[in-house]
Amino acid sequence: MSENQYKWARSGDVNAFFGLMLDNIANMMLCVVLLSGVFSFPVDFALRYMIPGTAIGVFVGDMLYFWLAIRMARKENRSDVTAMPLGLDTPSTFGMVFLVLGPAFASKLGQLTKEAGWTLEELRAAAEADLAGGGAANVLANLNHDAATFAWHIGICSIFVSGLLKIALSFGSNWIRAIVPRAGLLGSLAAIALVLIAFAPIEKIADNPLVGFPAMVIIFFTLIARGKLPFQLPGALGAVLIGCVIWYGLVATDGLTDNELVRQATESGNADLVWFPTEWLTVFRFEWLGTMSEAVVYFPIIFPFAIATVIGGIDCAESAASAGDDFDTGKVIGIEAVATLVASVCGGVIQSTPYIGHPAYKAMGGRAAYTLATAVFVAGAGLIGYFSLFNRFVPEAAVMPILLFIGLEITAQSFHVTPRRHFAAIALACMPAIAKLIVLKMGEPTMTLNVLAGGFIITSLLWASALAKIIDRRLIDASIYFAVGGILVLFGVIHSPLNDQMFWPWQLGQSDASGVAYFDAEQKRIVIEYAISYLLVAVILYGMNFVLPPKELEPVETDEAFEQLVE
Repeated sequence: MSENQYKWARSGDVNAFFGLMLDNIANMMLCVVLLSGVFSFPVDFALRYMIPGTAIGVFVGDMLYFWLAIRMARKENRSDVTAMPLGLDTPSTFGMVFLVLGPAFASKLGQLTKEAGWTLEELRAAAEADLAGGGAANVLANLNHDAATFAWHIGICSIFVSGLLKIALSFGSNWIRAIVPRAGLLGSLAAIALVLIAFAPIEKIADNPLVGFPAMVIIFFTLIARGKLPFQLPGALGAVLIGCVIWYGLVATDGLTDNELVRQATESGNADLVWFPTEWLTVFRFEWLGTMSEAVVYFPIIFPFAIATVIGGIDCAESAASAGDDFDTGKVIGIEAVATLVASVCGGVIQSTPYIGHPAYKAMGGRAAYTLATAVFVAGAGLIGYFSLFNRFVPEAAVMPILLFIGLEITAQSFHVTPRRHFAAIALACMPAIAKLIVLKMGEPTMTLNVLAGGFIITSLLWASALAKIIDRRLIDASIYFAVGGILVLFGVIHSPLNDQMFWPWQLGQSDASGVAYFDAEQKRIVIEYAISYLLVAVILYGMNFVLPPKELEPVETDEAFEQLVE
């Protein structure tokens, strides 16, 4: 027997499994919780239609990464290969909920309610009061189901197109990485991570601090400060356990603590348990293909998420190589693309991605069994239905600190691997994301904020990339980014005054069949003014390259060279 025979299961796989599994379960819980809490999306629909396909995507991806590790171990005759971790992409979870699924559901529900002769507020009030012999409640339930089906189909189309895009990008991913500054690629990701990913969990934690704060401290100690809990208990599991202990202690003593959240949860019984759901199988009727034309307006939102996971996949492969496991980058990205495609065809609504924490899983002593176990457990959670147990019995505040950590870790990693001189570019990338957060929180935001938030992911990438090029004294390159921005404005990809809807430039002067203009005078002015502004900046930067002294245009290649300029 070879001395280096690969032992793909080790004791360290236990810790690695809990970390990876809980991360995936937390993302699925986050999707369901945010959809139901923010948009009143029916929980039962999410559990029966969306979760199974999403879980299948994780199963396929982690099984393929398990196979990739076995193959490498045999090829290189090694016993210490650690499989790449794969799971649901957290930025995409927030993006799909807040920017695709939620708005699609709300818009369709409003349209259907209007066609039924109600306002949504009137219908909900009538259903709650059980007027018209329960008819209003039945009408509302049917409309909710129809709107949820529409949103589900939009989500499937979005993830399907994301998978196709990732397959295409896998062939040129290194070229993309070469031409776009790291500050641009990671700046937009850091903006999402800090402003959206980290903010939503901290809000939930603050909602129930008796549970959230202790769980958060455990996450801080174990996952950020790298401390160890007794009995080598994984930090993510420890945080959830202490949160559950406190939560159910509050439930048992509700009369003493007078905790409103606990009382509401206890009285409502939370969501029903769902076992062996079969409703998701309707995805194979392929009715969702009929909504592809309506999903097009969401492509400017989903494309940056897909691109980000491709770039992240390259970073993850490099991170794994630095820890001794040099996986083929093309295969790493190709597998995440296949997993995303499979998820979409099975009704999933969140794309998968390799996780950046490969060295951490290796340090835990993990080999390949942890990805195999995660694949099987997550698939069972969605297909057998025991995910509904997590959704019902694990308090949100106990899980949210895991997602807070992810947001902070992505942000910290973005700064860590970006040159110091480009830190300002990453900070600038957060500005459009902050505008988007305000728009999401405000009922009626100002037009300026709404326009600034439109297509914020691409705006963040363009702004951060341009500033990075300006810092490096590559003004022509910076001018190209602004010129591209001006063109994208004319198509509504960024700064759309129509609530993120894309359009064709010639529609600025057109009217529909009823003679009503697509754009009012103010909206038309905004599009033209923003396009001209971007192009004007591009011309200025291009011209500066020819009028400034040669010394001012010497390329800055290193942080040290930049620091000499400011001394």
